[in-house]
Order: sequence, then C-alpha cells, then structure tokens
Amino acid sequence: MQIHDLPYPDPGVPDARSGPRFLWWLFRNQLGGQLKSLAWGLVHFVSVSALPFCVGVAVQAVVDRSGSRLALAGGLLALACAGNAIGDTFLHRTAITNWITAAARVQQLLARKASSLGSGLTRRVSAGEVVAVSTGDIEKIGWFVEAVSRFTAAALTIVIVCVGLVVYQPALGVVVAVGLPVLAVAVLPLLPRATRRADFQREKAGRATELASDTVAGLRVLRGIGGEELFLDRYRSASQEVRHAAVRSARMWSLISAIQVLLPGLLLIAVVWYGVGLAREGRITIGELVTTYSSVMILTYPLRHFEEIAMAYSFSRPSARRAARVLSLERATSEEGSLAGDAPSGDLYDPVTGLLAPSGRLTAVVCGDPDVAGQLAERLGGHPSEEATSVLLGGVPLDELPLSVARTAVLVQDKDPVLLSGTLRELLDVPASGDVDPRGALDAAQCGDVLAALVQGSLGAEDPMDARITERGRSLSGGQRQRLALARSLITDPEVLVLDEPTSAVDSHTEARIADGVRALRSGRTTVVFTSSPLLLDRADRVVLVHEGEVVAVGVHRELVHKEPRYRAVVTRETEPTEPTDDTEDTQDDHALSGVLEEIEETA
Repeated sequence: MQIHDLPYPDPGVPDARSGPRFLWWLFRNQLGGQLKSLAWGLVHFVSVSALPFCVGVAVQAVVDRSGSRLALAGGLLALACAGNAIGDTFLHRTAITNWITAAARVQQLLARKASSLGSGLTRRVSAGEVVAVSTGDIEKIGWFVEAVSRFTAAALTIVIVCVGLVVYQPALGVVVAVGLPVLAVAVLPLLPRATRRADFQREKAGRATELASDTVAGLRVLRGIGGEELFLDRYRSASQEVRHAAVRSARMWSLISAIQVLLPGLLLIAVVWYGVGLAREGRITIGELVTTYSSVMILTYPLRHFEEIAMAYSFSRPSARRAARVLSLERATSEEGSLAGDAPSGDLYDPVTGLLAPSGRLTAVVCGDPDVAGQLAERLGGHPSEEATSVLLGGVPLDELPLSVARTAVLVQDKDPVLLSGTLRELLDVPASGDVDPRGALDAAQCGDVLAALVQGSLGAEDPMDARITERGRSLSGGQRQRLALARSLITDPEVLVLDEPTSAVDSHTEARIADGVRALRSGRTTVVFTSSPLLLDRADRVVLVHEGEVVAVGVHRELVHKEPRYRAVVTRETEPTEPTDDTEDTQDDHALSGVLEEIEETA
C-alpha cells in the first residue's frame, strides 16, 4: 500500500482484544511495507557499519605503502557512501509510508466504528476520548509501526558487525561482541518505570483533551450561565498535571539516553586501551585497531534505535489500548444481521415499553422523563442497550436486518441534531427515496425565514441553496438550526421517522404550522414524535403516554387531557400534584383544559 493508494478499500477487522494485540495486528497487515523498510534499513546500516572497515584498510595501506590497497579502500569507501545515501533515502521513504498508512488504517477503522455505532458511540465513550484517539493516539501508534522495521534492521546490523569483528580480529572482536549486548540490555531495568510514567502522562493528556473537547462543545452554554471561568480553571489544573507528568517522564528518558551515551563511551575506552596493548605487542596491526575502534564508535548509531523502539512502544501502548477499547465496541444488534433485501414495512413495536406506532400514522409519545424518552428513541432507531429486547418493525426484529437496511427503514433525529459546515445544498444532499422534494421539505419545516437569513448572511449567494452554513450552524439561532435539521430528515423519507422534540426551540405559531406541514408531508408514512407540546399532540393520530418505562395510556390528545391526570401533569406543566377536594377538582381540571385548548385554537 502506497500513500497515493489511500484510503484502503477495506481496512480489515482489527484484533481489539488488547493494545499489544492491536499493534501486532497492525504490524501483520503492514508486512509488505515492513519488509521493504527492513531491506532498505539493512542497506543503510550495513553501509554505515562498513565505513570503519574501509578506513582501516586505507590506514593500513598507507602504513604498508600499498597503492593498490589504498585504491581498493577508496573504491569500497565510495561504494559504502553510495549505499548509505541510497539506503537512508529509501528507508526514510518506506518508514514514513508505513507510518502514514498505519495511521490512515486506524482512522478508517475509527470512522467505520463511528458510522456503525452512530450516536451511541459518545454515550459509551466520551467525545473527548474519541478525539484523543483519532488525533494524538494514531500518531503514537504509527510511530511504533514505523520504528519496528528500523529497529529490526539496526539489531541485525549489530549482530552482523559483531560476527564480522570476531572473524576479522578475534582478540578485539570478542570484547566488542560481549560488550554490545550488555549495552543493549543495560537500560532494560529502567524501562518498566519509564513505561509507567509514559502511561501516566498519556492518561493525563487524554483526560485534558476530553475536558477541552467537552468544554468547547458547551462553551456557549457555559457563557450563558457564567461558568466559563470555572471550567477554564479546571482545564488549567488538568494541563498543569499533564506538564508535571511529562517532566517526570522526560527525566526518566533522559536518564536512559545518558546511560546509552555513557556505556558505549566506556566500551570505546576499553577497546582502545586493550587494542593499544595488542598493537604494541604486535598481535594486531594499526589498521585492525582503527577498524575496531571505528566500528564501536559507529555502532552507537544503530544502538540508539533500541532506545527509540522502547520509547515508541511505551508511548504507543496506552494509545493502542484506547484505540482498541473504542474499536471493540459493538452494536447491541448485529451489524450484518440474518435477513437481507428491502426494508420491511408495518407497525413499529417496542416490547420493553409496549409502545406501538401503527403503520402510516402519526404517533406522538409523551414521556415525563427526557432521559427515558432519549433511550426509547435510541431503541426505536435500532440502538438498544445490551440487555434490551430489539424493536420490531412489521414483526421483524431490527437486529436481524443488515445495518444499511435498518438505517433506510428507521431514521431517528436527535434532540440536538448536528449541522455540518457547507452549502445548504450539500447539507440536504442526503440518502433519500427521491419522493420528497427539498423545497417541499423546507416548506413543511417552515424554513422560509431561515433561507432569507442565509442569503442575507452569505456574500454573493442569490440562491439560498448555495448559501453557506458555518460549522454546527453556529451563525443560526437554535430554532433555525432545528428547522433545517427537520427538513433534512423529511427529505430522507424513511419508512419510519422518529423525531425527538423537533420543535422545542420555535414559537407556538411556527410550531403549529410545522405540525400541519409534517402531517401532510408524511401522510401514509409512519412517524413517531416525542413531544409534550399540545400543538403537536393535538395533530397526532394517536398519542401514547409512557410513565416509568411503560405505556400507561393511549388515545387522542383532547381525550387524554380530560381523563388521564398523569398526562395532564406533563402537558400542562403542573408543578405540584395536589389532592383537591371534590368541590374544587372539576374547577381546576376545567382551568387546565381550557388553557390548553385556547392555545391550540389561537395557533390553528
């Protein structure tokens, strides 16, 4: 896989059982690139390590006054330099390719998981953790995948040089062959502590990223309630914890680096001291001493890769663990399902609460607890909790449908839908049946004033469809964003449309017109609306009251207001469940009912 071939046609199925297993899976899937990097790494390191031999031959040729051997040494030196340059160039190229392709693979896996889980992802892990994994963590993971091949090439080069020195000059070669492995493993006792400090640093950094992401997401709300400084103080404290953890981790790694400079220096002194003695005794030549000395000095370069691989693994292990935790999340329902074909049609039924939404009807659901309403909406969209029973559509469990089929059958619009940046035309360019025209959907959602505001605020855009929308629609009011999101949902024209509080941010007159527009546009289609608005409830074919997790009343709005106190308490916003006397009960009910009916009649 080359960079220009990205993205992957299929990033594969990761082994997300643990961080190390995930890293090993990545390495196996990058095997072709790893072998290329290993080959070029061997060319580079062996060429570098051959330079001392060439210098030693040249020095001995000068001592012996041999022109032919000096010319041979010059030729070998030129060949080694060429190998060094070529090997280093292509090693860097292949290593960076491994890094980028590994990071791209992880990015695609995360995107696929986010697409699979939908809104359920951020309810199982924080949005900040997802951001941390998809930004900083993939760089650490890519670093380890890229460093493995270079470390392997460096280790093989050290073995080759040690064997070569033993054969070339046994007396000094044995000293080097014994000393180099000691240098390589000398820092191993320090690695567990360095790894723990690196893990702690990454954990603190991840928490700070989560806090920053959550703070930015809710910045407008924080400013509204005066809590901006409080959260900024929390982030300052978290960032200081990251700084202290980073300093402690850096101290340990600097100690490891110092040891890897000190010990090769001591080995070099030992080789020179012992080699000078052998040369004075005539047991080795000056050229052999220069070759051995230069080899030990040059080998400090590949030895540095032992420290790098330790650092790469220490920093990538917690990152891989976080990535594996996100990638191991699964839908409570099967992603592939056991059925295929077109989406089924029929009644939508939730066995948990007993909620039934008849096919082709507009059903309004009243629930006093917003959290319970949100969970029920998720369940209707095919994202139940682990222990919940699947929702049935036309008698078919949604978890037996392929994910793509289930999503064309049921669409859930969250209470706080997201608008991506771009033109209005791009915002409304969503998978759709083609039966609903964008203009009709915008009219049903009462977006006339929104279109005018977009044209006015977008320079050079005469057609509202070409007007640009800022990120998350921040240039629009809450009601305008809500109506554009509703229009987008109406365009898709799914078999079942579930709307969670679609008009909570609009005025009552607009809300009444939206209710009429949605009812007309969705005629013959199954629509479920979670709301407590009398205006929407009065236009529903069927109203269902969910209390303490189960359906307790079914009827039409005006009937339930009269007969069901729990329903009336939610719809009329009664704050205290009083126990009136017989003389005042009918009077209070009449006042509450008349207020609701007056609101409906005024807006109708």
